[in-house]
Amino acid sequence: MGFFSKIKEGLRKTRDAIIGRIDEMLKSFTKIDDDLFEELEELLVMGDVGIHTAEKICDELRDRVKKEGITDPMEIHRLLSEVITEMLKGGQELNISTKPSVILVIGVNGVGKTTTIGKLAASFTRQGKKVTLAAADTFRAAAIDQLQIWAERSGADIIKQNEGSDPAAVVFDAISSAKARGSDIIIADTAGRLHNKKNLMAELEKINRIIDRELPDAAKEVLLVLDATTGQNAVNQTKEFRNAAGITGIVLTKLDGTAKGGVVLAIKEELDVPVKYIGVGEQIDDLQPFDPEEFAKALFADDYDDEGKLIMEKGEEEPKITESKDSTKTEEQAQPSEPEEPLSEEDEWLRSWRNGEQQTDDEPTVPEEKPAEEVKPKPRTERKPKKSFNWSTTPAPQTEEDDEWLKQWREGSNQ
Repeated sequence: MGFFSKIKEGLRKTRDAIIGRIDEMLKSFTKIDDDLFEELEELLVMGDVGIHTAEKICDELRDRVKKEGITDPMEIHRLLSEVITEMLKGGQELNISTKPSVILVIGVNGVGKTTTIGKLAASFTRQGKKVTLAAADTFRAAAIDQLQIWAERSGADIIKQNEGSDPAAVVFDAISSAKARGSDIIIADTAGRLHNKKNLMAELEKINRIIDRELPDAAKEVLLVLDATTGQNAVNQTKEFRNAAGITGIVLTKLDGTAKGGVVLAIKEELDVPVKYIGVGEQIDDLQPFDPEEFAKALFADDYDDEGKLIMEKGEEEPKITESKDSTKTEEQAQPSEPEEPLSEEDEWLRSWRNGEQQTDDEPTVPEEKPAEEVKPKPRTERKPKKSFNWSTTPAPQTEEDDEWLKQWREGSNQ
């Protein structure tokens, strides 16, 4: 499955919940008015886009409709795709410009932090980068073992200590090892924590101080992993972690299992925190770098083919081209024509002469027509006069019954 196909399939539920309903709503309107925008805003809010973001989208659509003089409600579909694409742009590139670069992964329990780290490591090693993993989640049972399995799958190095060790000490060892081995990227796993757990947040601050002290000039990313199925709760988590930990980006997981993918818009617009990766499946290559244009195309997937190319006219197929000896014809032109009328002797002769069947150097001559035979009138014969009928002298035809009646009458039986 190609890159765009993965995102397209992963966003199927979100697409059906948001864009599918919007298209059905647009079909019920014959003009663009305030009622249309009110229903559009309501559908966006139901898709976890957020009230503030939904209002901004509708205001932008109103301005564009007025500016472009649009009257067809179905044109809102195209404008909405453009607005969403522009709204999501900016800051989605991962900053790994130094050697080594550091990626610190944080989030609450159960959102998929360790799995995300494993998939990131596999992605970087496929790009030819050397990766070191720091198993700094020393609190959760089996977290170190889980990261060990991902390190083996992805071909990354792993630095670990015993369960219950100081997480900052693990990160320090990982930095020292990465320097010695020439690693390109250090990815640190951390324990699941809530923003209101003071001891865990203090632990996170200690890890940051170690990184800043040992690698003061290194590029550093603090990625917050969020579960897309939580919807607007993901926005609240982002807000609290941004204030407490200074996050630089979002990894949004489990998009393939929810219809609440609209939360991507809310996070970017309301909190100005870019989404850098999205998870659209369970396979090791299903964690994809976030591309605003590809994301918008996947939301409006009916307008694009499996390669992400725009379909010019929805629902129509290009005519098939069939080549003939003389010219190129479309499928419609290649349909069998009506049977032709038989040619006259003169036209048949001209056709055969043009095709070279008549071998002559002279100009074509029209064969002479045979003179029509003179039709002689038949001699007029005299008509015999009809015999006149004399009712007084000519006896009427009689039948056997008449004869019997006359016989009886003469004998006096009929008085």
